[in-house]
Amino acid sequence: MAKQEAMEQQGGVKADPPKPDEGIPPWMATFADMVTLLLCFFVLLLSFTNTDVTNFKTMIGSIQEALGVQFDDAGATAVPYADTSFSERKTVRENRQIVELGARIKKSIRAKDLVHMARVSSDKSGVMLRLSNQAMFNKGSAELTDEAKKGLFVVINAMEGTNFNLVIRGHTDGERVESKIYRSNWELSAARAARCLRYILEHSKIPANRMKAVGYASAKPILPSTSEENRRINRRVEFFYMPPGRSKW
Repeated sequence: MAKQEAMEQQGGVKADPPKPDEGIPPWMATFADMVTLLLCFFVLLLSFTNTDVTNFKTMIGSIQEALGVQFDDAGATAVPYADTSFSERKTVRENRQIVELGARIKKSIRAKDLVHMARVSSDKSGVMLRLSNQAMFNKGSAELTDEAKKGLFVVINAMEGTNFNLVIRGHTDGERVESKIYRSNWELSAARAARCLRYILEHSKIPANRMKAVGYASAKPILPSTSEENRRINRRVEFFYMPPGRSKW
């Protein structure tokens, strides 16, 4: 130190301090090597573990949905990314089936020459087949006529060719019931719907859990019961076909 001061006094110039070493500190390089080795070690351990097949299928299902690949599988383990697109495709498929069923029923009605007693309509909820009471039942009775049986075979053929559910609805005109068996329009309308249901079960192999019968009496008229013509239209039996899977049918 004294020698350096002596040199500075003699030369009159102060010496510069030594420059620091360039690059990262040596300890940091050692730490980075250690972390890299640990990472490789844990990756190696992960490669020895068993693959979870269920989680793998779940991931594949999500990827398929994200790419637009989707199908209906009741027992699928795939979890869809979003069910919106599948619901839309299901709705389109149901609408197409409804249109096809309506066209098939109309064709069958024409083939059996039942146009005078049958009307067919459809919307997004299902297909409606209306049969006139005048052709199906005698006044105040729930016994089927021969012409009614022809109409019911149209109903059976439509049910056997599809997986739709069926609601049979009995309707009356609200006039006083002239019968010793049925005391009210409610009883008469329900009995007529039930009689149609029993005939279908007896003459087909359609499962009973796909059908039900309901009596509405005069609660749901098509037209106001202000004339005999309107009352004639209101007296009817409806066969409403609904796609399966609907919560209320």
